[in-house]
Amino acid sequence: MTEIENLVAQLRDLIDNAGYRHNDRFPPERELCEKFGTTRNQLRRALSELEAQGRIWRHVGRGTFVGTRPVLNLQDVTYLRDQIKPEQVMQVRLAIEPELCRLAARTATKSDYEQMKLCHDKCCSSEDWRNYEAWDNNLHYAIARATRNHLFLYFFETLNSVRRSVVWAQPRTSSRPPSDYVSFHEHGAIVDGIINGDGNGAASVMTNHLNTVHARLINGPGKS
Repeated sequence: MTEIENLVAQLRDLIDNAGYRHNDRFPPERELCEKFGTTRNQLRRALSELEAQGRIWRHVGRGTFVGTRPVLNLQDVTYLRDQIKPEQVMQVRLAIEPELCRLAARTATKSDYEQMKLCHDKCCSSEDWRNYEAWDNNLHYAIARATRNHLFLYFFETLNSVRRSVVWAQPRTSSRPPSDYVSFHEHGAIVDGIINGDGNGAASVMTNHLNTVHARLINGPGKS
């Protein structure tokens, strides 16, 4: 493994294991150079590789961010937020995300499997809702990335940006997900389906999962 490949692997591990959510700001170059004991030139080469892989995006003057570059600018997201109801966001998710599972079952690699399993494990071990939601988001994104279809990936990122901007407050009755939280089982079944190449099965579970989430948001905790 070359020095650049090793640095890329270390940066990827940082993204995967530090609980970053998509579009979170990545540490500045000076801090990363000090952390990994590398030069700025080497770091920038590694960051370019990660950007090509869709793991980060960079904005001159603003910094480096986790995930793919958003398709919509903030004005577009704000406009859509004011026009779209939460249930409409869920309608689009139901149309898109099961198909992402079906395609990912054909295209995902061992690295994708590992990332999905990591996200699922982190969801199950989350000690608060914020951490759970971050890893839940990362899992859905990992499935989209595993399709190896950049148009799907950009569309999913756009959908995700709109989804996060459409506030639909969900009351919590506990400080963390319960050990028998239904989404844990659903996530596990989705990941297993993709790993086993069962695209139809994974898509079916994803549909059930999104319907469960939708019902929970409408009815409140314990009613779905």
